[in-house]
Amino acid sequence: MIRGKYWICLSLGMCAISLGALFSLVKAMPTATVTGVVVSQDGHPISGATVRIQATTNSTISALDGSFALDGLTEGVTVTVSAWKDKYYCAKVESVSPPASNITLTLRLYQTNDNPNYEWVLPTGTDSCYSCKPGVTQIWSDNDTHGHSGNNPRFLSLYNGTDITGTNIISPGYKLDFPGTAGNCAACHAPSAALDAPYTTDMSSLPDIDHDFGIHCDFCHKVADVYLNASTGLPYSNAPGVLSMDVRRPFPESERHQLFFGTFDDDNEPLEDTYLPIIEKSQWCATCHQFSFWGTPIYQSFKEWLESPYPSMGVECQTCHMPSDGIMTNVAPGMGGVERDPSTIHAHSMPGAASQSLLQNTVTMSLTAQVKAPAVETTVTITNAMAGHDVPTDHPGRHMILTLIATDSTGTNLPQTSGPVVPFWGGAQSGLPGKAYAKVLQDAVSGEYPVVSYWKQAFILSDNRISAFESDQSVYGFLVPQAGDTITVTAELLFRRNFQDEMDERGWGVQDIVMVTQKITLTIPAYTIIYLPFVVDY
Repeated sequence: MIRGKYWICLSLGMCAISLGALFSLVKAMPTATVTGVVVSQDGHPISGATVRIQATTNSTISALDGSFALDGLTEGVTVTVSAWKDKYYCAKVESVSPPASNITLTLRLYQTNDNPNYEWVLPTGTDSCYSCKPGVTQIWSDNDTHGHSGNNPRFLSLYNGTDITGTNIISPGYKLDFPGTAGNCAACHAPSAALDAPYTTDMSSLPDIDHDFGIHCDFCHKVADVYLNASTGLPYSNAPGVLSMDVRRPFPESERHQLFFGTFDDDNEPLEDTYLPIIEKSQWCATCHQFSFWGTPIYQSFKEWLESPYPSMGVECQTCHMPSDGIMTNVAPGMGGVERDPSTIHAHSMPGAASQSLLQNTVTMSLTAQVKAPAVETTVTITNAMAGHDVPTDHPGRHMILTLIATDSTGTNLPQTSGPVVPFWGGAQSGLPGKAYAKVLQDAVSGEYPVVSYWKQAFILSDNRISAFESDQSVYGFLVPQAGDTITVTAELLFRRNFQDEMDERGWGVQDIVMVTQKITLTIPAYTIIYLPFVVDY
C-alpha cells in the first residue's frame, strides 16, 4: 500500500513537471496578433494593400475599411510591419511588439509625371548605387552586358562601319549607309540618353553615364511600366526600347525626392522605394527584345518565349537570367538593408550570350551509331532543353555549328558517305560533316547572304534555329574501315557570335564557345562484309 502511494505521488509529480513545460511551450508559441489600418496620406482607408511582416511570407490584404490582422506572431518579439499597393510608395512601422493593435500604415502616392531635368545616379562613386548596395552593384558591373551597351566595340564597329579599333572603314555600317542620321539604336542601347531624343542620339557621342554604363541601374529602376499591344501582347511597331517605356524621373526638390521600382513589397525606404510586379515579368524585357526592321523580324526572343510552354510554367526571363546567387541575404548591408531569404534576391548577372555556363546549360545532345555496311550511320539529336526562346536568339549573327568527325583506330578520318555538311559561311568548319543553326538574312538589294546589316532592308532566307523544348535530328554516314577495327565518332556543337568572315574583317577576335560534345566508340564486327565503292572509267 505504501509502495502504491509512492508511485501515485511520483506519477503526479512527473505530470506536474510535464504540465509546467507544456505551459511554457504554449506561452512561447507564435499566437500573438497585430492589427491596424492602412490609410492614404489624407487619412482615407485603403483596401487591397499587401500588409506584411517585413522579410517574411506572413502577409495579408487590407479590407474595404483598410483594416488588417496578422497573426502567428510571437509575443514580445518585435517586428516591422509593412504595406504596399500599386501606385504607392512602400510604408512601414518598426519595432512593433505583438500583441499590438491600432497600427497605422500610411501609403503615399508616387508621382505620375516625369522630370526631364533629373540627373541620373551613377552606378559607382560617391552617393552612387554602389555606395548603398555594393554587392548587387558589383555583380552587375562584373557580369551584366547591359552595362556595356554604350561602349561595346563590336556593336560600335557595326554602327559606325569600322573595324574593332574604330580607325579603318569596313562596310557595311549604319552610319555609312545612312550618313547624317543617328538611327534608333540608342532607344535600346542607351535608353537614358534616348529618353528625350530617341531618333537623334548618336551612339558614338553619348553622355558619360550612357557611354560608361550603358543601360544602368538608375534607368532600369525608374521604368514604371511598359506599353504593349493588348491584342498581341507584343510591343507596338516602330516603338523600340525606351519609346515603349513609362519612365518616372523624380523631382529631387520635392518631399518625395527619389523613386526606385524594385522587387520587394516591403522595402525599407519609404518615400524612395516601391514594388513593381511587372519588373519580375518577361514583359519587362519585351521592349528591347522584340523588334522588326523594315518589316523583317530581327529581335524576337520575347515572342519566342511567349509562344513557348514557359509562360504556362511560370518561368520568366528573369528566372534564368537573374537567378539568386543563393548567398546574398542583404542588398544594402549597414545602409538600412534587411536580412532576407537569399532565394528572394535577384542577382544582377545577366551575362546572356557571353556566358559559357549559361550556353552549356541550354541544349542537350544525344549521339548514336550503328554499322550499316559499308557505312557507319550516326544520328545526332540536338534538343533545346533549357532556353525559353529559340537557340540561338536575337542578333542574326549568332549561330551554332554542329560538326562530326569519325576516325579509325589509327586516328585517320573516315570519309563521309551521306548527310549534310556545314555551309560555306561556317568558317573553319565549312564543308565538314555537320550543319549550322541560324536565322540567315539576305540583303534585299544585293542578294548577298548571310548579312547582319538589318538596318538596311533584308529578308529571312532561312531559319532553322531550335525552339524551346524542340529537337533537331540529323543523320550521317561514314565509310567503315576494315572489319574488326574500332572507330570513334565525335560530335561537337559550337556557339559563334557572328559569321566568321564578318568577325575576321572587323577584327573582333571572339572565340567560339563549345556548348556540348559527345563521343561514341564502336568496333566493326569481324564478320562484316565491306563493300568498297569503285568508279567505272569509260
